[in-house]
Amino acid sequence: MSLDTVVEDIRDEARARAEDIRSEGEERAEEIVSEAERDAEEIREEAERDVKRTIEQEREQKLSSAKLEAKQKRLEARREVLEEVRDDVEAQIAAIDGDEREELTRALLDAAAEEFEDADTVVVHGRADDEELLETVVEDYDGFDVGEPTDCLGGVVVDAEESRVRVNNTFDSVLEEVWDDNLRDISARLFEE
Repeated sequence: MSLDTVVEDIRDEARARAEDIRSEGEERAEEIVSEAERDAEEIREEAERDVKRTIEQEREQKLSSAKLEAKQKRLEARREVLEEVRDDVEAQIAAIDGDEREELTRALLDAAAEEFEDADTVVVHGRADDEELLETVVEDYDGFDVGEPTDCLGGVVVDAEESRVRVNNTFDSVLEEVWDDNLRDISARLFEE
């Protein structure tokens, strides 16, 4: 075997080996690219899922916030309507006059007087505009006098020094009790619940 043949065999072997290395490198490069593409696709899909999840969460938060705001506005509107109704009722009660006002005042004073049967001096307070009416009504009660006016829609506040008892039988207190007891029904009628 000649030296040329040996050199040629070594070259052929080196070329074959280089071809194998190149071929293995290309295969490995294709595997790396394919793996990178799969990773990139997974990353893209995960990012899409995250974006969709974020969008859904934000949509839910905004929807929830909008519902809460709408509910608060509805409640505020109802509260305003109830206040207007209450103001109208108070105005109508304050406007009661004549025999009806006297009859109601007498009934409230009769109910309060039961608490002061043993008192010597009882003081009856009422609305300033009702002073004449109160003077007339207390004439029917021994030991009852009209005292300083009180801020109310009508009716009476009765007290006696000896007993430390004070009875509030004003139109306001009656309205408050009726209003509290019937607020649910009033609301249901107003808002057709």
